[in-house]
Amino acid sequence: MARVRLVCGIDEAGRGPLAGPVYAAAVVFDTRRRPPRGIRDSKLLSPAERERLAIAIRGVAIGWGVGYATVEEIDRMNILRASLLAMRRAVQSLPLIPDEALIDGQHCPPLGCPSRAIVDGDAKIRVIAAASILAKTERDAEMCRLHELFPQYGFDRHKGYATEEHLEALRRWGPCEVYRRSFDPVNGMLAGG
Repeated sequence: MARVRLVCGIDEAGRGPLAGPVYAAAVVFDTRRRPPRGIRDSKLLSPAERERLAIAIRGVAIGWGVGYATVEEIDRMNILRASLLAMRRAVQSLPLIPDEALIDGQHCPPLGCPSRAIVDGDAKIRVIAAASILAKTERDAEMCRLHELFPQYGFDRHKGYATEEHLEALRRWGPCEVYRRSFDPVNGMLAGG
């Protein structure tokens, strides 16, 4: 019997928020088995649907991995490079080496296997959508953990995105250590603007 070709889907979550790490996930499905029903771009799913699908994806995937880049790394290298670093870490945490990686977006991190960047890949390719679900659920869980440490910001509700509620809390309390100092308006507040 021929060996199954191992294709890995990769996506990130958390490039835009003002606070918290950026996460990425890598998923490899067995192409001979049907993936869980309902997988699509994580942004189109409710939190409950994402949680249900994340459990199903972990249960049927040949391999899956999650990686992240810290706020300090984001500020030091910029969000794009930090996102690519998180993707590389997600692939490195897989229990196998994929034959090919399909990445949502325009850029490919160095992975040690052939890779292709696919714009809107999370809307077009199921294994990338599966990675988007794992990345989003892992990052949301981290933001809920940060909420326990810093409840005044409401991270459990907005997950660090620049909602009006979040900006009001940021103006009132100022940025704490989980904020991305290289992002507006955080850097302006730190500079006294």
